[in-house]
Amino acid sequence: MKFRPLHDRVVVRRIGSEEKTAGGIIIPDTAQEKPMEGEVIAVGSGGRDENGKLIALDVKKGDRVLFGKWSGNEVTIDGKDVLIMKESDIMGVIG
Repeated sequence: MKFRPLHDRVVVRRIGSEEKTAGGIIIPDTAQEKPMEGEVIAVGSGGRDENGKLIALDVKKGDRVLFGKWSGNEVTIDGKDVLIMKESDIMGVIG
């Protein structure tokens, strides 16, 4: 990917959810909720404090993260649907 987010922004690719229920019923795409779990694809350099000092981000490329249902902006980069969000929109790292 030839995209580098700026400052405290993070690029996240959604990780797909189950298409079947525990009972084996297949859920059509239109009825599925968008997953709130993803993989970090790229991170910015970090934010700045009031003195101009760079504050590094806590997440890194390859981390699996949990984020809010309405977090970020959906965009298409290199033919792939991704989310661009601020690090503060991420609730935590899985694993």
